[in-house]
Amino acid sequence: MDRIFLKNITLDGRQVDIFISDGIFTSITPHSCETPLAAEGAEIVDCSGKTAMPGFVNMHTHAAMTLMRGIGEDMCLSDWLDHIWAIEAHLDEPFIYWGTKVAALEMIKTGTTAFNDMYWFSPIARKAAEEVGLRNLVSFTFLDNFDPSAAEHQKESCIAMHETVPSWGPRSSFAVSIHSVYTVSEPLILWVTEYARKHGLKIHVHIAETEKEVVDCRKAHGGLSPVEYLDSLGVLGPDVIAAHTLWLSDKDIEILGSRKVNCVHNINSNLKLASGNFFKADELAAAGANICLGTDGCASSNNLDMLEAMKTTAIVQKAMRHDPAALPLHDLLKMATANGAKALGANSGKIEEGYEADLQIIDTDSTFFLSPGPFLANFVYSAHSDCIVSLISGGRFVMRDRKVPAEREILEGGRAELELLKNIDK
Repeated sequence: MDRIFLKNITLDGRQVDIFISDGIFTSITPHSCETPLAAEGAEIVDCSGKTAMPGFVNMHTHAAMTLMRGIGEDMCLSDWLDHIWAIEAHLDEPFIYWGTKVAALEMIKTGTTAFNDMYWFSPIARKAAEEVGLRNLVSFTFLDNFDPSAAEHQKESCIAMHETVPSWGPRSSFAVSIHSVYTVSEPLILWVTEYARKHGLKIHVHIAETEKEVVDCRKAHGGLSPVEYLDSLGVLGPDVIAAHTLWLSDKDIEILGSRKVNCVHNINSNLKLASGNFFKADELAAAGANICLGTDGCASSNNLDMLEAMKTTAIVQKAMRHDPAALPLHDLLKMATANGAKALGANSGKIEEGYEADLQIIDTDSTFFLSPGPFLANFVYSAHSDCIVSLISGGRFVMRDRKVPAEREILEGGRAELELLKNIDK
């Protein structure tokens, strides 16, 4: 395991030295001209003029969709899904492998060290993420469209896939995904929930993404909203990662809070698909839910840039609430880092001794940081992600000075897979 000594780096306005050993922040001390004995033999990196930040945790992705940008523009969610599903029926393992590698490259370039993925061929996605060094939670996605034979096939496939998990690396985890209440039958929802709880797996699900979803669910399930319906089935709990959670009643918020659900906001995708915009962050947090941030997939978002998602999230919250003090920077940063790590069950998301060493290094030698304002304000509201010059994930450099190993190979591999789309997206 790499041993790294980050010398004279700014952390929370202080000049410090950070020693990383065995993937952990071993010591964080005031900057000294002397290298401590414990760090002897480590790689010493002079970080003068640079600032340390926790790595971003992207809590909702469909990673391989990086190769599907722009193929379903100017559509509402229901039409967009029909278009996407027709294409996804033809996807194969190489497409997922290279699409996920392209996603991982993009996430590294924009400061993300961990992501939670809901897509197909999850062992292939895991392999791609591991090879570039990102923590990942990938899931078997259930979507039976109320077909009993499809449900049985998916159960068998999930069990077979889960049996391979012991061979996965320490920063890769397996989960199950219930696509939504409008694509998964009740018996399958119950089976997935029981299976997940029996094996200690996270449950990833789209909930209340559109107003139509809520209206249709109430019609189909005796007046219950998607949140109420899933709660009535015993699905909701602190092991649930609920993507979107936009169209919520006061009762929904009370349920999500009392069950300690991890609620993921995906502002750019929601705005672009016109699914909704008013994520009730304050209300959910006050009720007890864990509020996280994600980008969604690149066919709807259309990128994986968490810094961009942070800015859009904050300014929309301020506008919708008519309150410039809404969603202060400290809370916004937690949504993008520590809260996501908590949802994953990871000992990361903070730069503190004993935590896993996931860290981005920001170069402040630019116009964006030439002000007396707080660093975090300049970072979120002024800068772009190209100010993130290096990234450490799990105690190892996965990007140095904006260079990522095998970057050219990844781009060429992704470009080759685009031939598949040319044949099916007509």
